[in-house]
Amino acid sequence: MGRVVLVTGVSRGLGGRFARRIAADPSVDRVIGVDVVPPRGDLGTVAFVRADIRNPVIAKVIAGEDVDTVVHLSVLAYGDRAARGGRSAMKEHNVIGTMQLLAACQQATGLERLVVRSSAAVYGSSSRDPAMFTEDMGAKRLPRSGYAKDVLEVEGYVRGFARRRPDVAVTMLRAANTVGPGVSSTLTEYFRLPAVPTVLGYDARLQLLHESDLLGVLQHATLGGVHGTFNVAGDGIVMLSQAVRRLGRPSLPMPPVALGMVATASRRPRLRRMHVELDALLTFGRGLDTSRMREVLGFSPAYTTEEAFADFARSVPPGPLPRVLPALVPDAAGAGRG
Repeated sequence: MGRVVLVTGVSRGLGGRFARRIAADPSVDRVIGVDVVPPRGDLGTVAFVRADIRNPVIAKVIAGEDVDTVVHLSVLAYGDRAARGGRSAMKEHNVIGTMQLLAACQQATGLERLVVRSSAAVYGSSSRDPAMFTEDMGAKRLPRSGYAKDVLEVEGYVRGFARRRPDVAVTMLRAANTVGPGVSSTLTEYFRLPAVPTVLGYDARLQLLHESDLLGVLQHATLGGVHGTFNVAGDGIVMLSQAVRRLGRPSLPMPPVALGMVATASRRPRLRRMHVELDALLTFGRGLDTSRMREVLGFSPAYTTEEAFADFARSVPPGPLPRVLPALVPDAAGAGRG
């Protein structure tokens, strides 16, 4: 008999795409998708259950469906549809929701695997950062607010669950900033600006993950059941100045305080929180050591950072300046094979 997988956050783009993908795997018997609102698109063979992970009723769903694998994808960032109730609603969903979900998993005697999509945002970005963060390193400057702080708290609760349930294979994936033609995030909206504001005197190092590789590593972790925390990113880096040039857009160097003012005045809802989520990243950047991803998790992304950005850039309308992109990128259909 195949696996029975419960996926949270299926009404968002990533959750829905992953649920459909994992449902097509021959080793999976059933997939149950959970969210607070109905999905906009067709989930195919995925069984949708309208439920709030902040409500203890989620335990009845896990028990009633004989779930043996839970994939938690509903930690919200700024700009997500479900996060539009403001910062307090976002934190309640992310932190309290995860606590309730883990409490339900604690009671589920048949649970074998838990996969949590985390974020490299837990490392922060500062002038004191190492060239590459390994999984056993912490932030040199702890996030004090926003999505990054939520993810840090979520990880703490997940580690506590792993100690209480050593019989469950717990995998946390610290994904780098994800890009691709289908990704809409604070970072991708930033790169779509007609003129891209940058921090005067700095040129951040960016390490990225292609959206198809994110789906691939989630599937690999779900079916593989490997214990541990893993950085997930494409090889190499791209400098912020290079990225802007490759989009054919002019850059506007400005002091950090002015960058926040531009974001606040933007008509793009996601960018209004740019000063919270991206200021430090666009100043100092971030690099991830992905050795454990390859050697322990056994996954290799199909796209490098440069290739992932090039694929995203092809979906961005041309800017006023000439742009030069790599000639070849992997076929998205074959990307993300571990």
